[in-house]
Amino acid sequence: MKKLFAIVAMLGLFATAQVYAQDANPVATSEDAVTAISDSIPNDSIPVEAPAEETAAEEAPVEEAVVAEGGILGVHKGLKTKFIEGGPEFMALVSIALVIGLAFCIERIIYLSLAKVNSKKLMGAIADALSKGDVEAAKEICRNTAGPVAAICYQGLLRIDEGLDTVERSVVSYGSLQSSMLEKGCSWITLFIAMAPSLGFLGTVVGMVMAFDDIQREGDISPTIVAGGMKVALITTIYGIVVALILQVFYNFILTKIESIVADMEDSSITLLDLLTKYNLKK
Repeated sequence: MKKLFAIVAMLGLFATAQVYAQDANPVATSEDAVTAISDSIPNDSIPVEAPAEETAAEEAPVEEAVVAEGGILGVHKGLKTKFIEGGPEFMALVSIALVIGLAFCIERIIYLSLAKVNSKKLMGAIADALSKGDVEAAKEICRNTAGPVAAICYQGLLRIDEGLDTVERSVVSYGSLQSSMLEKGCSWITLFIAMAPSLGFLGTVVGMVMAFDDIQREGDISPTIVAGGMKVALITTIYGIVVALILQVFYNFILTKIESIVADMEDSSITLLDLLTKYNLKK
């Protein structure tokens, strides 16, 4: 899981770096490319008139390109422009918080998905093995099943000959350990949820300071002078809040999965104690 977290974090940071690389080395626009191609073609090679069918066929791709540029490409370009206008320093910090926070979220979601098992089917298999008096078969079932529910049942079966009180203490102690493992990394997610808007507000304060510096330098209060600093302030605040909202949704989803697994652990623990009580009565 640590390797998975590192891979996701590196991919996110690489994507962020690519944005700045593209801004530092912008490519030629489509209009510039068309102009360069037109200049390289001799004038006498250009036909004066083109048939109507060919003209319509040539206009169709142009219209599709315009639609594409105004659709997804236009939105992407607009977001990229706002990202740069917000100031590379603070927007980069908020982006790093988003990337690392999402890496923690994805790692937890995958871990919890692997930890989730069909507890009723597992307890039914253990009950069948214990009804036959085969404790080793029940242990083997738990060993071959992933997840904290199987691990708790295995710890209880290991102490089946030491009495139900010992089994209960073992199950409770190991259940607390498994619960802490399920919540591992969640504190980091809450940290980045709090950091993202805080960094955005920090950009807001810096933008306001920039606005007042411009006013002091010019000696005049005009919308043009104030607009630059205020724009930086508002963009960084919006971006920080959006990042916090995204991470909060993932965090709540993770908490829901943890609560579901913990409920299965508690239910399975009670069922295991009942099965062991019946097994001891048969002995």
